[in-house]
Amino acid sequence: MPHTIDLRSDTVTKPTPQMRRAMPEAPVGDDVFGEDPTVNKLEELGAARLGKEAALFVASGTMGNLISVLTHAPRGAEVILGDESHIYHYEQGGASAVGSCVFHPIATQPNGHLALEQIKAAVRDHGNAHYAAPGLICLENTHNRCGGAVLSLNYCREVRALADQQKLPLHLDGARLANAAVALQVPLKDLAHPFHSVQFDLSKGLGAPVGGLVAGSHDFIHQARRYRKLLGGGMRQAGVIAAAGIVALETMIDRLGDDHALAQHLAKSLAKHEQLAIDPVSVATNIVMVGVKAPLTARSLLDQLRGHHILANSPGPDRIRFVTHYDVTRADIDAVLQVIATLLNP
Repeated sequence: MPHTIDLRSDTVTKPTPQMRRAMPEAPVGDDVFGEDPTVNKLEELGAARLGKEAALFVASGTMGNLISVLTHAPRGAEVILGDESHIYHYEQGGASAVGSCVFHPIATQPNGHLALEQIKAAVRDHGNAHYAAPGLICLENTHNRCGGAVLSLNYCREVRALADQQKLPLHLDGARLANAAVALQVPLKDLAHPFHSVQFDLSKGLGAPVGGLVAGSHDFIHQARRYRKLLGGGMRQAGVIAAAGIVALETMIDRLGDDHALAQHLAKSLAKHEQLAIDPVSVATNIVMVGVKAPLTARSLLDQLRGHHILANSPGPDRIRFVTHYDVTRADIDAVLQVIATLLNP
């Protein structure tokens, strides 16, 4: 079979050999009863890495975000978040469908920030009976639809100060927070510190086959565990998959810089083509967003790439997204660049 180079997402990573060895050997128990030692170890390790009192193993980042919203925000409350956020675009409106919460989207800036004045303006008067009560503020780091943009620690602290002023909890969709930590060269727990809760993915750039963590205070995680059960997330002998998550936390974070370097190489080379629009300076982590200039379309270029066994995604009619990850090599990226050069300059 021809070798397929899959740049659609870092969710396509395969578990490492060390993960595959750890999974069948993991001691297990019933996690719903709190008796799976491997899950317990993963949750303790995750809480320590994120600097929180406790953590909860969940089936996916989407589940983790939904559990966090349900735990923080009462029914009918508003969830203030960016109009380009993953929670708003790609999670089926779960907070509304399941939790009867109301999304209050505000403009996302190109760097993934939400303007402080716009966040403050979105917090409605608690005492006005005409309005849904404010319930939660959400940020995303790194920011998916903003090309893997990294939120700085100072910015996150400013939003936390605003949240405290407004007496609102602050949640972080930190699916790729490890990428942000490596890009900024700061510990994970420093980036997680300003937030009351954090959702952290194990199955993207860290390569685990499934799952993520929600981290927060003991009281928060106690209630979050109840919501996990409500959503069907009690996974019983889940140590078999939690074992891969432990390996991910212990061995896969430091190597994320390799993915970032490949993304830079890809971005700088693509910027040489006049049919494409990209500023390599904007590529901070492992996501490369590329504009496609008319008459070329994203769909036509993606179809041609697929014919060469190269896969990528399109978040819009004139944009293509490439994501580097553990299963992509420098030789793969060079092969992609050679094919694109041939297609654009036959």
